[in-house]
Parts: sequence; structure tokens; C-alpha cells
Amino acid sequence: MSQAPIRVVIAKPGLDGHDRGAKVVARALRDAGMEVIYTGLRQTPQQIVAAVVQEDARVLGMSILSGAHNQIFPEVLRLLKAQGADDVMVFAGGIIPDEDIPALKAAGIREVFQPGTNTDDIVAFIRDAIQH
Repeated sequence: MSQAPIRVVIAKPGLDGHDRGAKVVARALRDAGMEVIYTGLRQTPQQIVAAVVQEDARVLGMSILSGAHNQIFPEVLRLLKAQGADDVMVFAGGIIPDEDIPALKAAGIREVFQPGTNTDDIVAFIRDAIQH
């Protein structure tokens, strides 16, 4: 019996309107055999968590460029926990200063991928994280 594909929600929280990176990651994950749900632009934390729960996703990837990651990401993690979905593996990407990464990881973001990351590395990270 073959294993079901990994279900991933890719979300663009906040107000920035640039989603090229999120779409590149979504396509790479799809090409790697994952089932990807892209939420579209300008999603609230509540909309993102609702999508994760509704889609029964195992992974959430959020891309942000606006600088609001220190507010939005912890709120998404809080809402996931409140919905009983804190077993969802969450990763992030976008313009996130190096000095903010340790606090985001401490809050529960499993990995932060900055611009220029090879999509193969993101695919490998997700597969490894889901298998453990």
C-alpha cells in the first residue's frame, strides 16, 4: 500500500503582495509529489489556521516579506495549538533577519528558509521532518 502524499498548506500572511517565492516553493513541493494547497495573498492568521485544519495538512509553510513575522508567526502557532493542530510542522520563508530566527524557532517554527534557498533543500527538510 502506497503512502498518501504529504499535504502542505503554503500561506502568504500579512499585507505584502509579492508571492513569487511562495509559488516557486509550492510548485517544487508539488513536483516532488506532495499535495499542496496555496491560500493566496493577504491571509490572516485565522484564515491560515482554518485552511490547515480544513485540509488536514501535516505541514504549513508561510512566506512573508513585510517584516510582520514576529507578530504573525507566533499568532499562527498559538491558533494552531488552540485548534488542536499543534502537531502540524511549520516552516517559514521570505525576508526574515538572521537575528529574528532564533526567537521564531523557539516559538515553534521548525525552519526558516531565506531567499536563495534551493527548493530541493526544502523538499528534503519536509520529508525528513515528517518521517521523524
